Amino acid sequence: SSGINAEWPLRPGDNETEECGLWHLGMNLNPADGHIMDYTTGWSTGTSIGSSGKALSMDFLDSQVWKEPADYVAIVRHQHGVVDAAKVFKFKHWGISLLDRFKDMNPGRMVVTSGGPIQESVAEDAANLSDDPIFSVGGDLAFNWVYGDNGHRIVMTGGFLAPLTPVRDVSEDNTHGLGNHFSCRCNVNVNSNSVWKHEISNIQDCAWPSCQNQKMQGTDHGSGSSLKSGPVYGNYAIFVSQDAGSFPGPGFELQTEIGKAC
Repeated sequence: SSGINAEWPLRPGDNETEECGLWHLGMNLNPADGHIMDYTTGWSTGTSIGSSGKALSMDFLDSQVWKEPADYVAIVRHQHGVVDAAKVFKFKHWGISLLDRFKDMNPGRMVVTSGGPIQESVAEDAANLSDDPIFSVGGDLAFNWVYGDNGHRIVMTGGFLAPLTPVRDVSEDNTHGLGNHFSCRCNVNVNSNSVWKHEISNIQDCAWPSCQNQKMQGTDHGSGSSLKSGPVYGNYAIFVSQDAGSFPGPGFELQTEIGKAC
């Protein structure tokens, strides 16, 4: 069989040598489960969130995996546990846990990969790709994108970002990604006003204060006047590995641990 797991779809160029490597689920985001995984919740504290029985259907953070050294990261959009789209990245700096990476938020704005994804797999029938915060734009992963009183835990550099240099500390409310807040002391992880928490926002050019129609995924956001509920494109799972450079493709049924030990 080919790939890390015998169930994995064959890919062009696969040979008959089975790869090894383990992926562990660190986090799952469901933007419509009634729990808001915003910028200030879980990412830089590593506190366990959710339960293992609902790890791929509700908001979830595995505190042990969050502390594991991570050399590769996969962001996986899935529909009820079945892979819809996946991007795999190799971190620029190896051996650092997600917990330590997300603690590094003062001043933040860390571009943590280079050269873009090493794998991108999208189902032929995948929907909602025009403004997906991960899969509609290119570039690298950036963590802790902080500016003004805005903070975003995971963004793509190909999206619309407040510029890295010079740092523009203006609260434009116009960067979008996973784990967001439009009113926090984000470089010290302190919530200032809960109405501006939001879990997942889509790529859009909709700056404050002129735009009052900021498109969120689902209903997991505060009551801020410009935050508008929208369709759920899927759950977003974050897997990490020290030794697996590829991830199962569309149609694969996820588990909290994938692959085999080397």
